[in-house]
Amino acid sequence: MAAIIQTEGGRIHGSSENGLSVYRGVPYAAPPVGALRFRVAQPHPGWNDVLDCATFGPIAPQIPNEALDALVGGAPQEQSEDCLSLNIWTPGTDDAARPVMVWIHGGAFTIGSGSEGLYDGAMLASRGDVVVVTINYRLGALGFLHLPALEESNFGMRDQVAALRWVRDNIAGFGGDPANITIFGESAGGMSVTSLMASPEATGLFHKAIPESGAGHHGMYDEQAIANGRQFCELLGVDVDDVGALREASVADIVEAQGQLEAKMFEVVAEGGEAEMPFRPVVDGEFLTEMPIDAVRSGSASGVAALIGCLDEENKLFSAMMPGEPPNEEDAVALLDGMHGDGRRLYDIYRAIRETRGESTTPFEIHSAAGGDKLFRVPAQRLLDAQTEHSDQVWAYLFDWQSPLPTPHGPLGACHALDIPFVFGTHKIASAFAGEGVAANALAELTMDSWLAFARTGNPSTDDLPWPGWDPESRTTVILGESARIEDDFRGEEVAAWADVL
Repeated sequence: MAAIIQTEGGRIHGSSENGLSVYRGVPYAAPPVGALRFRVAQPHPGWNDVLDCATFGPIAPQIPNEALDALVGGAPQEQSEDCLSLNIWTPGTDDAARPVMVWIHGGAFTIGSGSEGLYDGAMLASRGDVVVVTINYRLGALGFLHLPALEESNFGMRDQVAALRWVRDNIAGFGGDPANITIFGESAGGMSVTSLMASPEATGLFHKAIPESGAGHHGMYDEQAIANGRQFCELLGVDVDDVGALREASVADIVEAQGQLEAKMFEVVAEGGEAEMPFRPVVDGEFLTEMPIDAVRSGSASGVAALIGCLDEENKLFSAMMPGEPPNEEDAVALLDGMHGDGRRLYDIYRAIRETRGESTTPFEIHSAAGGDKLFRVPAQRLLDAQTEHSDQVWAYLFDWQSPLPTPHGPLGACHALDIPFVFGTHKIASAFAGEGVAANALAELTMDSWLAFARTGNPSTDDLPWPGWDPESRTTVILGESARIEDDFRGEEVAAWADVL
């Protein structure tokens, strides 16, 4: 049994595992149930006896994504509204003041948890002598429903703030340094990281940030959030102004209604429109006063070190999850027109550039590349440019490691989420997705060492790889794949095609 630790809520004990002390399912806020549903997270009332924190707590209510689980692996976990807990891996509950790394999971703000196997913090904690924390937060409608009658909003994001406050106030007892906290996350977790960089409510709660495959263009304005909320209430069968009915509705009915709303959004995609997440951070005038990219550009995260990047073929994961045949040229042009406004020109740009490089020019590959750039690569570069104005520690990366996993459209390639098992060193439990062998092991070691160096000093450079800082002119990027290399203005011609769009 790991040492008993006094937290502000009460005493807890965990387990001793391979030289680490591990505490799972630690409450960081009051259960958001009953009158606290659709309310900003409140302090936990505490407990009297020593709380057993040897096992993970329940995850936020959600509809598991079976297609995603089939690709990257996943197992059912207990769900409950009482889900506001975090997990800690530490090399020692002493006064060593280790760097702290707080992971925010992804999943389109509707799925996921901090207890997924790929997010096991043991390898990072052991390798880098750091404290690793993973968190749960409210998802879907329970976390992001936005209606005037509720008077509050961004519940899931404010859960993250509550977790960071808990870490600040308690992590010293777990051997961590509250003055050296790095937040990192992928996809919706990366978008969360940037939203926290933008929010006045999170100022001072962290010192370094790693948004992976998620930047600052993915917030939602008040009007659209209210429109989505009205659609949700219609599907749930309650009046938009009846807060009592919203608080009394069953979790099952809420999750079913949010699933129906998501399905409506996917119908728009099938008709050639853009994919939109109906539940995500809202520019509400309080938690976010403007779109995250604009806030960061204005200096909201001044002085925060940032390591920002994505993968080379992000969209291939989403394509593998969608049924049907790949697009022909006419379909691809129409889809790109919905993204860019000038689909024919964009298609021709990508085709010519890819042909010059000797890369595939099928409509599927062109649509996939452009979609990934629009959602991830271009926003990442805009965020890099924005933060460079306010910090002298800004770094860019791009993963081009290839997943061998076959799909109807070919191997997954350097797809969305492929970086996660290398960041955590958990690639061996997902070898079908991540690949295996000497090169995979070397990439995991280099990635972990870079992330750990950044968490310790704000600079990801290692003995094996000195990182150049981001320069908006040269756009120097570290490419992580079969071997690490440094490129200037990588795929710059494609990025330039979005200059007047995003």
